[in-house]
Amino acid sequence: MSRRLLLDTAPLRNPAYRRLWIGHGVSFTGFQITSVAVPVQVYELTGSSFWVGVLGVVNLVPLIVFGLWGGAIADHMDRRRLLLASSALTWIATVALFAQAVLRLDLLWLIMLVVALQATGFAVSSPTRGAIIPRLFRVEEIPAANTLSYTFSQAATLGGPLLAGLVLARWNYAWAYGLDMALFTVMLWAAFRLPPIPPLADEQGRGSPGLRSVLDGLRFLWTQPVLLMSFVVDIIAMGVAMPRALFPELAETRFGGGEAVGWLFASIGIGAVLGGLFSGWIGRVRRQGLALVAAIAVWGLAVAVAGLQHSLWAAVALLAVGGAADLVSAVFRQTILQTYAPDEMRGRIQGVFTVVVAGGPRLGDLRAGIMAVSFGAGVSWVFGGLACAVLVVLAGLASPALLRYRPGVSDPGPNGHKPEQVT
Repeated sequence: MSRRLLLDTAPLRNPAYRRLWIGHGVSFTGFQITSVAVPVQVYELTGSSFWVGVLGVVNLVPLIVFGLWGGAIADHMDRRRLLLASSALTWIATVALFAQAVLRLDLLWLIMLVVALQATGFAVSSPTRGAIIPRLFRVEEIPAANTLSYTFSQAATLGGPLLAGLVLARWNYAWAYGLDMALFTVMLWAAFRLPPIPPLADEQGRGSPGLRSVLDGLRFLWTQPVLLMSFVVDIIAMGVAMPRALFPELAETRFGGGEAVGWLFASIGIGAVLGGLFSGWIGRVRRQGLALVAAIAVWGLAVAVAGLQHSLWAAVALLAVGGAADLVSAVFRQTILQTYAPDEMRGRIQGVFTVVVAGGPRLGDLRAGIMAVSFGAGVSWVFGGLACAVLVVLAGLASPALLRYRPGVSDPGPNGHKPEQVT
């Protein structure tokens, strides 16, 4: 098979990126274990998909507040120090989840509180990590780096839920949270080993990371239709079609229980990993905006058809198709952002990106949970996928700038800077 079709691993030659890649990938595996264990524990405590959906709101509020603020901080201070501090906060929250499970407290409000704390750490670390990558590479190398990152993240999305299913079937929640706690220490090591990544010399002393700085970033985003619409279509993809809040209920009522819930949570990651392994073509796509819209439409249709299945393996296979399409759309969204926004705005725009990418699925959880109460879990699942496919096509037709978008190979965006490579 032609090497041009296979995953491009050249970015791993950069030692700073390699450490970041390993740390995030390993820790994200643990994070995914917790992402399965928490909704399963909440469903066991309440017996309701509604409360599983409420977890989305509990995550969303700190993601919005601290995602935007964390991005502003990342534009004004050493990004390595900020990544280390925010990762430590996420780890502390995981320790708290482990403690409540060991003590068998079974308090819904406490779980919600700790999940909010965990979301706060994630909300700051995610835009910081995203703003670091363009400082490590030339513009034309960024798509390959993003594809590697997303492929490893999706491998974690695959491996984490499978591990969670095995752990929860054989042991208990304490084992799941304890495994996450151990794996997340790799991210702390990786952040500690990164070199200093301060603001560029011509950006030193530009204001402070307060409300005005956040508003400046939002104003910049509002004037850039390509960036703005790339966020809108992502909200449609995740906020409308994401079915994961329904997985615990349907795993029990339709697919026979047991390890089915782990396979459902892992299925999207299965497709994304396979898509990433054969992603060499992604860096050669010029019509990135059109490809983004098409990938999200495929994601929505795959989710809708998966929701019609009564065979677990058919549902997993179709969700895997959706996962491959989601990886393609994720790479294009991130690449458009990182090559379009100038470095002094990149942290803030990454903050908005974090709110959209991490908050969108939480809105999807809430939507799915509310519809499941009124119309049933199966209807909620299928409706979300179909609505996503229709809405994203309409959004693309309403935004010719996005559909026509072709990035310049050496153009990082309006008033952009060449990346100052850090090793």
